[in-house]
Amino acid sequence: MLDYPSLSAVAAVVREGTFERAAAALGITPSAVSQRVRGLEERLGGILIIRGQPCEPTDLGRTLCAHLDRVRLLEHDLAPALGRGPIGSGERLVLPIAVNADSLATWFPQAAAAFGRVAEVSLDLALDDEAHTVERLRSGEVLAAVTAEREPVQGCKTIPLGALRYAACASPDFVGRYFADGITVEALNRAPYLRFDRRDFLQARWVRAAYGVELLAPAHWVPSTRGFLDMTLVGLGWGMHPCTMVEAHITAGRLIELTPAHREEVPLYWTVTRLHATPLSRLTEAVRAAAAGVLVSHG
Repeated sequence: MLDYPSLSAVAAVVREGTFERAAAALGITPSAVSQRVRGLEERLGGILIIRGQPCEPTDLGRTLCAHLDRVRLLEHDLAPALGRGPIGSGERLVLPIAVNADSLATWFPQAAAAFGRVAEVSLDLALDDEAHTVERLRSGEVLAAVTAEREPVQGCKTIPLGALRYAACASPDFVGRYFADGITVEALNRAPYLRFDRRDFLQARWVRAAYGVELLAPAHWVPSTRGFLDMTLVGLGWGMHPCTMVEAHITAGRLIELTPAHREEVPLYWTVTRLHATPLSRLTEAVRAAAAGVLVSHG
């Protein structure tokens, strides 16, 4: 049988990053947190936390924290019937969720706000590329994810949400400097473009689909959806943007869509663990409703 108060201390250190902040969150002393963590490590015969700035979980520690997330979620529904608080009583229930940056910048805030109005539960959002958020779900780090992967995940259900539509845009000044004679293959391979990170191939995919060639131009890496838009507006490079974020800029003439006939769609899915828990059900309802208002039908 696991010692849940000690496991709650481990989870608090992982979540807060230090023993001191974990102690403040739990309402106990740092010494007590340290004793609980060390005692659990001794009983289990393994290290759970790598001490550092911030503290990080070991594989065993991450697995146990994921187990605690699921136990807390189930006890959240069960506790009122038992007339007592859930494990770690006094702590607010937290749902760890993985979401991609463009969804967070467009439609996901509406889902989070709707969920917040019907559930006294905190969201712990992990940002990642939509092609990789599902890996956080497979590892047990999160309980649900917005993902581009439609393949089933063991122990989870996958719900199609629609597609986020993207337009290739650049500032008028940038277009004048690089595309004065039109959007040609030669110009595309001279004009600098923006990438969110090393795993972002959306711009290359658009060039391949629209012009049938590989993108060979120099790139600037901008790992922020808002920064990505700002860098496009000031003329650092061209890039793919969610249409909902750039429509007003295109209408006002602050951005020019390079080839309006060619837009990219990224299908998104909501993959959520199969736990019969009210908070997860309410979050799923909020996600589906918010996505339906912004995403386009796909396939």
